[in-house]
Amino acid sequence: MALDLEQAMHTADVLTEALPYIQRFEGKVMVVKYGGNAMTDPILESSFARDIVMLKTVGIHPVVVHGGGPQVDNLLKELGRSSDRIDGMRVTDKATMDVVEMVLGGSVNKSIVNLINKHGGRAIGLTGKDASLIRAKKLPMTKMDEQGNEQQIDLGFVGDVVSINRDVIDLMIASNFIPVIAPLGVDDEGNTYNINADVVAGKVAEFMLAEKLILLTNIKGVLDKESNVATGLTPSKVDEMIADGTISGGMIPKISYALEAVKNGVKSAVIVDGRVPHATLLEVFTDKGVGTLISRHP
Repeated sequence: MALDLEQAMHTADVLTEALPYIQRFEGKVMVVKYGGNAMTDPILESSFARDIVMLKTVGIHPVVVHGGGPQVDNLLKELGRSSDRIDGMRVTDKATMDVVEMVLGGSVNKSIVNLINKHGGRAIGLTGKDASLIRAKKLPMTKMDEQGNEQQIDLGFVGDVVSINRDVIDLMIASNFIPVIAPLGVDDEGNTYNINADVVAGKVAEFMLAEKLILLTNIKGVLDKESNVATGLTPSKVDEMIADGTISGGMIPKISYALEAVKNGVKSAVIVDGRVPHATLLEVFTDKGVGTLISRHP
């Protein structure tokens, strides 16, 4: 079969473009939050796993933090249980927490581990309860009533991150494993908490002083006023876009987690369209990327 010169040159260009990024990021930690469509579409699942294995193979240290809300919803429905939400937050009583832990720490976590290992990786699944990896506290929530008075809302076993035991992750990395972390935390009394995966990913990135935080989402990224994907943002620019309403609604919490990570020591954070096959590789190893990059400096 004759060599397709045009295709061969394209392949060479791609590899050449990737080289400086491979050299730049070798030995660095990258935290990847895995969720959304990328967790439910078989093609995207496979491309994600191959991306993670590729990062590890070229000397980068990926740490995966995953969600699993839809999977929890499905099991609750099968069990005939309802799950109320307040402003997008799941009200989590003890019975619901048992289901959350079973799904996130069990079936979802092990499925991701198996997927990465199937593509040649060496992944190990963890929850925040393992070796007290994620120390948590109950997440307080307040809401204004119709009279304008502030009310305390009890979300049950919904938590926030107090600290990350980075020694556990360092040990995995030193042993050439890929940590896959379920967003469950534990407090000093041994209570288990369900924590937003974006929050956990951001905090893991902070405590690991990661080179990059990658948040896979179901959107193109942060859009400017002309509906173009905005990138190359700094913390001050993000604050301006929130203040003038360019960033609004459900995007505010997600970009806030990324922004907080950057402000607290992570070199850069990027909100990536996880519906694009190999989105992680495109973000890390190409000049343009496929999402909104936020960094401390222009």
